[in-house]
Amino acid sequence: MAHPPTSTAQAALDNALRLQPGPEHVRTAELDAIHGRALAYLNVGYPVHFRGPAGSGKTKLALSLAQELARPVLLLVGDDTFDTRSLIGGDTGTRTRRVVDRYITSVMKMESETAPVWLDRALTIACTEGCTLVYDEFNRAPASANNVLLTVLEERILVLPKSGRGETAVRVHPEFRAIFTSNPEDHAGTHAAQDALIDRMVTIDVESFDRDTEIAITVARSGLAEVDAARIVDMVRDFRRSREWVQRPTLRASIMIARMAQRLELRVAADEPRFVQLCLDLLASRAKPGPNGVPDPRQRQMLARLIEHFCGAEAATSLRPARAGIAA
Repeated sequence: MAHPPTSTAQAALDNALRLQPGPEHVRTAELDAIHGRALAYLNVGYPVHFRGPAGSGKTKLALSLAQELARPVLLLVGDDTFDTRSLIGGDTGTRTRRVVDRYITSVMKMESETAPVWLDRALTIACTEGCTLVYDEFNRAPASANNVLLTVLEERILVLPKSGRGETAVRVHPEFRAIFTSNPEDHAGTHAAQDALIDRMVTIDVESFDRDTEIAITVARSGLAEVDAARIVDMVRDFRRSREWVQRPTLRASIMIARMAQRLELRVAADEPRFVQLCLDLLASRAKPGPNGVPDPRQRQMLARLIEHFCGAEAATSLRPARAGIAA
């Protein structure tokens, strides 16, 4: 039997994400293929896990996929301070109810009753109300905090403390769906996810998109002309292939350069000093440092060659795939 949402659940539902395609929404063959695969798993009831490095578009993919499910979306971002209560909720205090009986005018009878006050958190609300839970960077939370997900994803049962609900288990709503993201390369502040939890998910690795998709996303997120966005994307992709970096240059770097170039009305050209400085500001910090840990002039020269190759006077204006190995 369906029950009306509690006041805390209703408040959360009122504030749930109502996702709609915006002007930055991009559809390409590669994105459609990923969405199709993930949506098929979710429709059957399996949770989906997007795994990839920072800047690979995992969160955007997860939210875009959640939008297609047409259910309220609750976003949860993993944190090292999480415990089970952070996911399901817990007692937040007590509430006292006092009844005064004056049935006999000469006699006053008073009864007091004190009960714990339970506050639902995202997982409980999503499970009971049939929402889509997007759990971003779930492996930043300790494995012990995520143990409650094991029965949710397998047996479709949410186990709650008896003191909070007067019951030990809640049947998960049939429309509940879960989408997870994680970054396996970022070891700072992350925890090893337990095998039992990963085994209940369908993991889709997201390394980087193809060139056409990266160009389309960069154009949509920056408003820059396609030919200029292509030059920036090709430059960043070639830097990525070079492996001459300590922090992987991602699509996010392309978007940042394109946005700044558009906002500052800079020509995407190697003979535009401010554009060159912009590229160095956003890319040089990712390059391998010298032996003493300080910036290596040779790496800046390598980046200057990249800028000249893709944005110089001799660069082709057609949207052609970049040649590999220029940064080497």
